[in-house]
Amino acid sequence: MEKRLTYNGAVARDPAIAAWFAERSDPLGEVALTWFTHIRDCGADVVELLHDGYATACIENVPFAYVGAFTKHVNVGFFMGAFLPDPRGLLEGTGKRMRHVKLRPGTEVDGAALLELIHASYRDARDYVAARRQAT
Repeated sequence: MEKRLTYNGAVARDPAIAAWFAERSDPLGEVALTWFTHIRDCGADVVELLHDGYATACIENVPFAYVGAFTKHVNVGFFMGAFLPDPRGLLEGTGKRMRHVKLRPGTEVDGAALLELIHASYRDARDYVAARRQAT
């Protein structure tokens, strides 16, 4: 089994993320919160932390998705995005593993396809954590 990036300190609801969203009450912050809420809603086992300025969701200590609010766009990112099925071609990036979907005001996004990416990333992390448990 390939070893993955892990983060320590994730909790059910990280107060640092609440503060991060409170500082972003503009339209981009609202977009970021909407999509992070979808990420949180993937399952009762989702925990979160603020890492490198991004609201990040994990299963145990394995991150699977994040949101980042920038000056002109929001990224919804996936830690193993290079391996996710993306039939609508939403994912951007050229990294070995990570990919993101860039959301810009006034530009429509295929919400159903983005939700599928979120759910696929969650399932991938959940399955990885389960396999890791079985291996020990």
